[in-house]
Amino acid sequence: MLANRVPLYVDGEIVGAFGSVIFRDVNDWKKLSSHVRRTLEEIERNVHTGENTFNCISDLIGTSNSIRKIKETISLIAKTNLPVLIEGEIGTGKEMCAKIIHSLSELSEKPFININCSTIPKELVEIELFGKWDGTAIKNGRIAQADGGTLFIHEVNELPLTSQAKLLKVIQDGIIQPVGTDDEVSVNTRVLLSSNVSLIELVKAKLFREDLFYRIQSITLQLPPLRERIEDLPVLIDTFVNKFSTEAGRRKIKIHRKAYWALQNYDWPGNIRELQNVIQAIVHLVDGEQITEDILPYHIRRRQSNYNRSSGTLEEILDHVEGQVLKEYLEVEKDKCIIAEKLGISRSTLYEKIKKYNL
Repeated sequence: MLANRVPLYVDGEIVGAFGSVIFRDVNDWKKLSSHVRRTLEEIERNVHTGENTFNCISDLIGTSNSIRKIKETISLIAKTNLPVLIEGEIGTGKEMCAKIIHSLSELSEKPFININCSTIPKELVEIELFGKWDGTAIKNGRIAQADGGTLFIHEVNELPLTSQAKLLKVIQDGIIQPVGTDDEVSVNTRVLLSSNVSLIELVKAKLFREDLFYRIQSITLQLPPLRERIEDLPVLIDTFVNKFSTEAGRRKIKIHRKAYWALQNYDWPGNIRELQNVIQAIVHLVDGEQITEDILPYHIRRRQSNYNRSSGTLEEILDHVEGQVLKEYLEVEKDKCIIAEKLGISRSTLYEKIKKYNL
């Protein structure tokens, strides 16, 4: 397109402008107009709901092999209508993956409805999912609300067995049966599900229906805990520091190397969610432009290093521990003479070990 703007003058002062846009083809204008209208409608919905539904694959931060594989899988299956099971510990980003799948699908302009089975009493979860006949009309549940779009069921492992049977019918036949009636309602809803425990173990324990499991497990995303993709920590830390610094209206805050070392040597049992919450808190607590070790929560500052190795010969285990100790010293102290003195070895021996462990 060709865009042109002509200033409008009144008494020698610019009071506005006239803008014109020339398209090569009227179809181009129609496409752009339709896209702008849909985008504005989506923004308006987000303003009222407080949710950002514009999720993209780059929101999955990290370059580890596990994250790259998850990104590739999402790109392949997003445009299908197949159910997807997302397994991972609490705080690993299961809901974000579901939103990305929805945003990349053909249903991106349709509703994205979610329900968390762990936060709803078991006697009410069936009504919330399938709806209820109140004597005069059917009150729609979450599945009906997601008709034409996507339903994301958090922690499906908490769903009662009786409800699992009805959910299987939805996924297989596109039919729901509201509570309180024998009538069936047809729906066209894509179902995404998450679990914070291994469903196959629940199947073995007879706590999850085998037929439902095998219907939903053909496409499974296994989200690793943060401790198993520790190489992604630096970019995650930097991303969250920049994000929360901007939101707080502050200049970019730097992290002292000792604070960085403590953050990287913590296990993060709460995963991405815990990391995000900790970074958000310390950005608001820091006085100045650098995050120092003393600002970190006490349980992170303790630096409880884990040198455990469950297999290998004694020599291999000792080498592993020695390499880990050297790595931690090098991350905190750059002066090799000081490190050698603290470890009680000569500087030449230290350099030999650094070379041995490729540090």
